[in-house]
Amino acid sequence: MERINHNLNPQSLITLAGTVGVGKSTLTNVLADSLGFKSAFEKVDGNPYLEDYYRDFKTWSFHLQMYFLAERFKQQKRMHEDGLGYVQDRSIYEDVGIFAKLQYDQGNMTNRDYETYHSLFEAMVMSPYFPKPDVLIYIDGSFESIMQRIENRGREMETNTPVSFWEDLYKRYKLWISEFTECPLLHLDIDHYDCHDQDSVKEIIQALEKMQRNNDISYLKLA
Repeated sequence: MERINHNLNPQSLITLAGTVGVGKSTLTNVLADSLGFKSAFEKVDGNPYLEDYYRDFKTWSFHLQMYFLAERFKQQKRMHEDGLGYVQDRSIYEDVGIFAKLQYDQGNMTNRDYETYHSLFEAMVMSPYFPKPDVLIYIDGSFESIMQRIENRGREMETNTPVSFWEDLYKRYKLWISEFTECPLLHLDIDHYDCHDQDSVKEIIQALEKMQRNNDISYLKLA
């Protein structure tokens, strides 16, 4: 993707959110290249708990969530110290509001573990190393389209996961984003944009510029 001229603050933090399979990593790369920003990705490779978690949610949920939380905070600290523009794949707010809560609600985390996890998160977000995103891009789509994407990329630990898990996750994202107020929100639908099409990417960047210019815009949906 070619570099696109823009008027975003060169130290902007644009964070992408959305359920598994919506294309966060792809759009993160495309936006970072187009804006001339650096990209920051969720650390999956080398995660010592991920495969164990998919085999046994109850035993490994707390370990996995603590690992993600620690890695996310280290990432936030690096971005803060760099002082550069970043496009970030997945937000720490999802770790807490979606995944940890899901494990707790399903009985995979004890009250003690969940309270410990939440207490650590609250301490982290109070840190000066924790800048909020300038805009959070929420990527959404029909459940059928998302499941087709998961099937197409063929990760065994995902395709072997029961569909009921993905259905629950999808509903939780819908609820979570309806209550999200931490920063301005740009809403994209995977069935109505193409991140490999430069005109679509320009439209996303123009929306980001508009939101950054106008502090009164807290929500914008591109259709």
